[in-house]
Amino acid sequence: MAPDPLKYSDSIYVMNALWRFFLVACLGGGVLTSLADNNQVQGQTETAVLGGGCFWCLDAQFRLIPGVEKVISGYAGGETPNPTYEQVCTDQTGHAEVIQVEFDPAKVSYEDLLRKFFMAHDPTSLNFQGPDIGKRYRSIILYTSDTQRASAEKIKAETQSRWSHPIVTEIVLLKNFYAAEDYHQDYFSKNPNEVYCRSVVAPRVGEFQSLLEKEKAQPKN
Repeated sequence: MAPDPLKYSDSIYVMNALWRFFLVACLGGGVLTSLADNNQVQGQTETAVLGGGCFWCLDAQFRLIPGVEKVISGYAGGETPNPTYEQVCTDQTGHAEVIQVEFDPAKVSYEDLLRKFFMAHDPTSLNFQGPDIGKRYRSIILYTSDTQRASAEKIKAETQSRWSHPIVTEIVLLKNFYAAEDYHQDYFSKNPNEVYCRSVVAPRVGEFQSLLEKEKAQPKN
């Protein structure tokens, strides 16, 4: 007997729904292939891990970039597992204060993020940025693939032509990223009147925002 077409279509609908549920459960929604949209991939993001001084500054700056979907302040580049802020501040862990940036490559490329990273801080300052002194404040790019490493080397060389002093930014493989304590996350927007935020973070964020606006106003080739 031929199958009932209505029952058959209902079965396909149920199977598709279960398959979509399976993908969401396994992939966390990061990459979802929908059978209802001709297998187009939705919601793909990439990550970059960067350090350039106090992470309160970089965090606030990178939240201004179109295409950046999430920023997490944390620690990377050292050997101590699960470090605390107090431990990192001793400069004995080897870790730098960094941010993990989740971004949409369809809106902003990794290389463009790196160009903005070099705009956001002074990459010629060895182990300090402004009033912040110590190896934890070093300029560093932590790559996760050979492609990211090549891009980092490329953009670093490209940027060097605009500086009279050597760029000291480290380019190293990311081994582990450790999220910082909750109170560090999105610190500037939560504590705009704190002394450090008013005297250090706000000026850097304001200057960076101006640079982004000038960049946006430039005619595209």
